[in-house]
Amino acid sequence: MGIGRDFMNRTRYRFLEESEQQRGLPMPPLQWPVEPGAALIDLPHPSGLEIAPVSVRELIEQRTSVRRYSAARLSLLELSYLLWCTQGVKEVGPGYLLRTVPSAGARHALEAYLIVNSVQGLEAGLYRFVAVGHRLARLKAPADLGQRAVAACFGQSFVGTSSATFVWVAIPHRMTWRYSERGYRYLHLDAGHACQNLYLAAEAIGGGVCAIGAFDDDAMATLLDLDPDEQFVIYLATVGKKVVR
Repeated sequence: MGIGRDFMNRTRYRFLEESEQQRGLPMPPLQWPVEPGAALIDLPHPSGLEIAPVSVRELIEQRTSVRRYSAARLSLLELSYLLWCTQGVKEVGPGYLLRTVPSAGARHALEAYLIVNSVQGLEAGLYRFVAVGHRLARLKAPADLGQRAVAACFGQSFVGTSSATFVWVAIPHRMTWRYSERGYRYLHLDAGHACQNLYLAAEAIGGGVCAIGAFDDDAMATLLDLDPDEQFVIYLATVGKKVVR
């Protein structure tokens, strides 16, 4: 049996051990702590963005993967809107967050990182979305961040020409605390929910997105300075303004 089939088989309910939640162990934090020394940037409220009325059907019909972007840059307000649509917090409660995307058990085990190339009002570099408070944390990054991101995505050059690349990082413990090893299945489902929201939200502002599943796991983890015992990159997507024809 192959690795994939073995994973699907071994994460069936009949093979699962008792979860940490069932054993009464403490719940992991619902948001990754802000990195020490990281500068925090308040994002403009997404409600300030005026969007022309468009039907969901139109968005779905027009949606396609876009790998070529115009020279027009995303504004900081547009980026704020896209972050809110993909990982925004609608409600904070005791031991839970409700966001703009669905998640198994409202565990929301993703953190959104950004590799910014050209966004108005924002320096190029590496950021993490601090969803509670709707802010960005500026992170340390190498001077050749863009080039290294392209290389980590096996030479997909549009990573270097987009306005920004969304990088979703999974925090497995946040999910497995409730669902044991089956939680790894739900991490991938959650990433799909977030990326589809990005596609549709970007479409509504004249933008385009291309999801990326082909990347070097180790290279991306190194680039984002992730702890491999607690985090891993699960999905990426570039975003930028469409070329007007």
